Amino acid sequence: MNLRLHDRVELKKPHPCGAKQWEVLRLGMDIKIRCLGCGHELMLPRSKVEKSIRKIITEEDHP
Repeated sequence: MNLRLHDRVELKKPHPCGAKQWEVLRLGMDIKIRCLGCGHELMLPRSKVEKSIRKIITEEDHP
């Protein structure tokens, strides 16, 4: 999967705050993402994040 810093991703399941979009903050074996609804940050293994991504909204696509 081709992820880059500051891409926004839409996950399959919503966060408890109701938001589905997250921003990528760190890449590597683990990926750090921030909820765009409440600002909560998570660091998860790359495999788990890649499985749960529905679509990628690249940095050029959003304002």
